[in-house]
Amino acid sequence: MTWNPTHTLKFAGPRLQPGLDLITRLPDIEARRIVDLGCGTGALAAQLAERWPRATVTGLDRDRNALREARATHPDLEWAEGDIADWAPAEPVDLIFSNAALQWVEGHDALVPRLLSFLAPGGVLAVQMPRNHDAPSHVLMRALASEAPWAGRIPLRRPPVGTPAAYYDLLAPRTEALDIWETEYLHVLKGDNPVLHWVRGTALLPVMAALSGPELDAFIASYSARLAQAYPPQPDGSTLFPFRRLLLLARVGA
Repeated sequence: MTWNPTHTLKFAGPRLQPGLDLITRLPDIEARRIVDLGCGTGALAAQLAERWPRATVTGLDRDRNALREARATHPDLEWAEGDIADWAPAEPVDLIFSNAALQWVEGHDALVPRLLSFLAPGGVLAVQMPRNHDAPSHVLMRALASEAPWAGRIPLRRPPVGTPAAYYDLLAPRTEALDIWETEYLHVLKGDNPVLHWVRGTALLPVMAALSGPELDAFIASYSARLAQAYPPQPDGSTLFPFRRLLLLARVGA
């Protein structure tokens, strides 16, 4: 499952907005080392570098295509290829930032405390994750994947993103300050069945990896028809796409 600029950048603004909102909530800390986990093409890493111009900002991603774009666009920052699940810094980090990436990593009960352990005293973990897996866009996809002739052939997973309360229980005993909230963004999308184009860059990736040719075409045609019913266009032609996201800021003791 690799980064596809056609589908990912088509909705770059709405996809980046939660990360930008998270950045505005970051506390004013003395940051020397900042890491953006799942940095993609580096737009938010660049924002972090602008906020902390004296810090060393490193973006980590496992997708070479996205990193190639990041290096070309922001050659002054550091970029590293790697998997979040395996990442470990050589020295403590003052800010670990991650926008719409940790939902791809299993085992948050172990992952989140592990990330906290990499923070320097007074350091901050800032995370945004989609929590939209019960929306029609995802429910309809899972239902279709369970039907013939695709049943058992598409490894769709339920993202390991827990409830706000679950992250509170996980983080509160380990942090000095903690802020957790959810926001449902109402994306106003243009074009023909735009929700289908949105999920092509994210949730539909496992389907496109498992199927090909006429089988993939048939799945997408059926899924597209169901999406069109679930997300009908408004009188002005726009399509409303509610999208819930979970955001958290956790600061360890100094």
